[in-house]
Amino acid sequence: MNPVRFVMLGGFLGAGKTTALLWLARHHLAEGRRVALIANDQADNLVDTALFRTVAAASEVAGGCFCCRLNDLLRVAEQLSAQERPEVIFAEPVGSCTDLVATVVQPLKRLYQERYSIAPYVVLLDPQRAKRILSGERFGGFSPKVAYIFHKQLEEADAIAINKLDTLTDKERDELRQLITRQYPDKPLLFIAARTGEGMEELVRFQEQEGRFGVHIAEVDYDTYAEGEAELGWLNAIADLHASQPWVPGDLLTAILHRIHESLTIQAAEIAHLKGLLHTSSGSSVAHLVQIQGRVELSRSCATPTQQGQLVFNARVACDPEALWNTVHNAMEAIASDYGLSVNWRTVQRFRPARPVPVQRYAEAI
Repeated sequence: MNPVRFVMLGGFLGAGKTTALLWLARHHLAEGRRVALIANDQADNLVDTALFRTVAAASEVAGGCFCCRLNDLLRVAEQLSAQERPEVIFAEPVGSCTDLVATVVQPLKRLYQERYSIAPYVVLLDPQRAKRILSGERFGGFSPKVAYIFHKQLEEADAIAINKLDTLTDKERDELRQLITRQYPDKPLLFIAARTGEGMEELVRFQEQEGRFGVHIAEVDYDTYAEGEAELGWLNAIADLHASQPWVPGDLLTAILHRIHESLTIQAAEIAHLKGLLHTSSGSSVAHLVQIQGRVELSRSCATPTQQGQLVFNARVACDPEALWNTVHNAMEAIASDYGLSVNWRTVQRFRPARPVPVQRYAEAI
């Protein structure tokens, strides 16, 4: 039996990993390959997992990064392999996680080489966040410790893929290339637009390479790493929405994120990402925002009026998690008043990530 190709795609929160993996999964399916996807988060109820399941079999590893839940990652991968017999498994790690080569790639290569063939490890970048952090502009709105995680992710990459090419001018693209090349001269650079598919074939070709990849082990100060992750407030929530009058799902979801964005802007709380998924009987709408200076984008919209739906909401913001929840709750109260909605919160998880404790870590690469 041939080993399953294991493709992990890294990158900081808001880099566009989910969109890229959805494109990659569809591409491989169109080529006749069986695929499965694994999402990862500090908690459950992920927008990403729900989106993955619209394309192929998918599962999630919750409660910590892949590095801290390596046994869970292996268990989920084995379950998917047994049930779906995929030829390719795509995995999306937590966006605030680093040291993945030492704690995930190397254990898989050393101990499970008969089960998995490991693809080159590519790290995605959001161009605006990359420009702000790499140029030293207030560390991209975050503290130096959060920016430290961002840099360590780039250090361990086999290649860096600058996503959202469709939002860049030629001048901005050249400036970003120079900025990255000065700090990471040994890293191959790819420019892609996962949303439109531009450059994605080149990413596929890079990931299909064989050779000595997954070998860039970064020296990570786990105290700085842990403190950086803990500066981000985490919120995963699900709410049932009901109204006496019909509303348009895409419009409502956009209004919710706009209201939250306005409040966080007043608080000067930098956004790593906000994601909302609104399910209705007629379809789903998806919206996201990946930095405080950005704008809400509706990537999927249902325009059929309805009177009920379910909201899945994920937020990662540089603020206290209780303050984040209060912001979201107050925004929803205001929207509920505007739209005549009844909001029933089914689950709310809010916290700061715990200190990362890898199950295994190899200091040398093979």
